[in-house]
Formats: sequence, C-alpha cells, structure tokens
Amino acid sequence: MRAMKSLDTRQRFLFDDTHIRGEITTLSESFKAIQQSQDYPPVITAILGEFLVAASLLSATLKFKGIVSIQAIGQGTITSIMAECSNNTQLRGIVRGDYQSIGDNENFKTLLGSATLAITIEPEGRERYQGLVPMDKDSLSECLEYYFDQSEQLSTKIKLTADQHTAAGVLIQEMPHSSNDEQARENWQHLSVLLESLKPEEQLKLEHEEQLYRLFHEQKVRLFEREKLQFFCSCSKARTAKMLVSLGADEVNQIIQEQGLIDVNCEFCDQHYQFDQSDIDEIFNQPSVH
Repeated sequence: MRAMKSLDTRQRFLFDDTHIRGEITTLSESFKAIQQSQDYPPVITAILGEFLVAASLLSATLKFKGIVSIQAIGQGTITSIMAECSNNTQLRGIVRGDYQSIGDNENFKTLLGSATLAITIEPEGRERYQGLVPMDKDSLSECLEYYFDQSEQLSTKIKLTADQHTAAGVLIQEMPHSSNDEQARENWQHLSVLLESLKPEEQLKLEHEEQLYRLFHEQKVRLFEREKLQFFCSCSKARTAKMLVSLGADEVNQIIQEQGLIDVNCEFCDQHYQFDQSDIDEIFNQPSVH
C-alpha cells in the first residue's frame, strides 16, 4: 500500500473568481509523536487530534512569525486541553484531567462540561492577542466558526475529524472584500454546503487533491505546495529555569534544602530537567554557601 503524500502536511487553496480561500491538513506521525508520552483513552485522543488540526489551520492565516494556540478550560472530565502551532508548522498539545475511567460513549460536550475556548495569537516580539468564546456548541468546528464570526467578522466553515492514528481538517474562509453582491453570497453558501458533505472517512483516508476534487470539481480550485508539519516541543533547561525564577528564590531554595535536587518533567514531551544547588545559585545569581 503506497504511503499518502498528504500525511503531516498542510496546503493552501484558492477558489478562482471568488474571495474565498482554504486550508487542508492531515496529521499522522506528528500526531502519534504528540501522544507518545501520554496514555489517552481513544475518545480523548480524537478530541486532541481535532484541536491540533485546528491549530494548524488557524496558524496558516498568520502573516508574521508567531504561534497560534487553542485552549479549552472546562469543568468536566477534561479540565484543560491545549494545542499550538507555530508559523513554521511546529505542533504540540496536551490534555489534562481525570480521564482514565471514561467510557467510549463520552463526547466533546460532556467531557469538557461548561468550558471557555481561548484562541491566542502570539506574534514574535509583540504583544499577544486573545479571543474568548463559550464552548456551548456541539463541536470544536462550530465553536471556531462562531469565534471567527464574532471576533474577526469573517465567514468561516471548518470540518475536523480524528481517530487514534490520524487527524484531518479543512477550512474555507471568505476574505475581506468590498463587494456586497448577491453572487458573492451565493458562492459562499454553495461552497459551505459542499464542504459540509465531506465525510470523516474521506478526510482520514484520501489525499488532499482527491478530497478537494470530490467536493469542488465544478469549481476552479488552485492548490498550493505542501508544507510539512511536525511535532516540536519548545521546552529547554533555560525556559525551565525561568519558571523556577517565577516561583521566587525563597521557595526554590527551600525545595533544594529539603530534597537536594529539583526534578522537572515537561508534560508535552516528557523531557527531564534536573537542577542542583549550583544550578539554583547560578539562576538567582547567588554565591554558593560553603
């Protein structure tokens, strides 16, 4: 069986003679790498997959260096779920909560309970921007469509799906334009209905080109080059040291005195960092006491 070229890639596409753009993404090895240090039940894995694909699709809209993160803080079995993607297509994500005993019949809404969705854009070297919307829809796709409608005033349609091994998504969006004619409205309505007909099994198993042809073969669609997506964790000993600084010298030194060492594990990639007294002295610019 030949390998799919679309796996772990993202592609932009345009509809000629319209003001509508799109992005299409499929994750596989990058998705598995993100799960590697965790033991998520299948239903949690699928929800995380949708968040990762959504972060990838949204980051494609950035016109500058930066990171897009999508995070839900809930009161259900899942207390938080987060996925982020940088403009250079590096992904990571994590789920927190008491999810080990959940059943396979749980769904997006019941697992998150009363939740808020935060979409955060962090431009490199500039102040970050965050939009908040309630997670009162039946799917992440619908919540994100509502976000774009309310925060960006951009008509957006999103289809997300995932299983334990693969996650996929398609986004179409009406770009800002001055035209207010009936034809533009008809174009958007027609393409939205076509996208809604896309089946999850088609998203997970078909190449991007084939998905778009099945959906939009009567339209003029321009599909651009593939961008490779990969798991990458931005943790480092230096960033972990900054976290310790935020705790304060008194608290950190007390931990060192009680335990001899400070051990920190990255939740995203399971990388282990260890700090001894000399490390702590250096972090806080203190002379060692002998």
